[in-house]
Amino acid sequence: MSTIAALVASGHAVDMVLVFMLVEGLWLGRRRAPADVLFMLLPGALMMLALRAALTGAGCLWVASWLLLSLPAHLEDVRRRR
Repeated sequence: MSTIAALVASGHAVDMVLVFMLVEGLWLGRRRAPADVLFMLLPGALMMLALRAALTGAGCLWVASWLLLSLPAHLEDVRRRR
C-alpha cells in the first residue's frame, strides 16, 4: 500500500487537514473576532470528522452525527456573514 493510500485509509490525511485548518484559524484570528473565525471553520472541521469516520469504518451513525452537527454551525456562520 502506498503512503498516500495508507494515510487516507487510516484517517491521518484528515488529521493533517484539521491541523492546517487550526493553523489557518490562528492566522485568521489575528484579524477577526475569534467567534467569527470559529464559526467560519467549524462546519468544515465537522465535515472533515465525518469523512474521517467514514474512512475508518466508524459506522454510519458517527458519519451522520458529525454531518448533523455541522448544519447548525453552518447556519450560524451564514447568519454572522449577513
